[in-house]
Amino acid sequence: MIWVTADVDGKKYKEPFSKGIMSRSLNVADIGIERAHDIACDIEADLIKNNVYEISTVDLADVVLKHLYELDSNIAIKYMNWRSLRNSKKPLIILIGGASGVGTSSMAFELASRLRLKNLISTDMIREVMRKIVSQELSPVIHKSSFDAYEAIRTPSIRIDSVIEGFISHVDVVNVGIEAIIERSVKEGISTIIEGVHVVPGFIRKELIDNNNIIVFTLTVDDEQAHKQRFYSRCRQPWVKRPLDRYMDNFNTIRKTQNFLIEQAKIHDTRIINNMDINETIEIMVDDILEQFGGTNNVGQES
Repeated sequence: MIWVTADVDGKKYKEPFSKGIMSRSLNVADIGIERAHDIACDIEADLIKNNVYEISTVDLADVVLKHLYELDSNIAIKYMNWRSLRNSKKPLIILIGGASGVGTSSMAFELASRLRLKNLISTDMIREVMRKIVSQELSPVIHKSSFDAYEAIRTPSIRIDSVIEGFISHVDVVNVGIEAIIERSVKEGISTIIEGVHVVPGFIRKELIDNNNIIVFTLTVDDEQAHKQRFYSRCRQPWVKRPLDRYMDNFNTIRKTQNFLIEQAKIHDTRIINNMDINETIEIMVDDILEQFGGTNNVGQES
């Protein structure tokens, strides 16, 4: 058995070498889980061949990188950036926004799995908590959905579209909770993914984003028919309690909120991804994260 050791606060810990754990780490470089497992097996075999039965996480990372460079330097660089990111002293906070039905929840789940992040929060859940705190009489907008919040505006503005005004009012309230979660994540050093329609570029305080490892994505579905099909597919699931008719009746307002999100993303130079293919979207997101943060946190490596 090969033991992997690490120093934590001056104390030495060790655990058995795991091909499964290493495979998941390698898979962030988009090499496929089968190939990642094969590489992990080769690394284990090389260690045994060289009579290495105890190795530090730092030395093991060097062994992995050397092996990857021999296979493909691009894979090695991507893996190295990810390890650097994982060991950053700052938490990684990923915000994924998009109109109803574009797939923010699905993409957040896939990204969390790929990057091995445990904390995933939906802005819909934040909204539900805030509904319990804020009465309907005090804030009727928050007790509506994002796409029909305009119906609860007491004094509509004549300066902007009522749908967008309602959406903005809705987002403003939920944004208080989003910022609180970001602040807590930063304070506690907890990497977090926050997803939902309420993640709108330009609404979160600039100093909060600029001073931390925060990256924002805006997902869209450009094709209207494809967007409608997402609702048909989602509402067919037996565990989904949301009626299809409600989305179809409000589809034009949902598309209007998407246009607003796209405009905000362009203004604030946020990555916009047309989410038509799950794998392609995940690869774009992972590449952006590693490019923006992976090479900037040069601290100790681990396996």
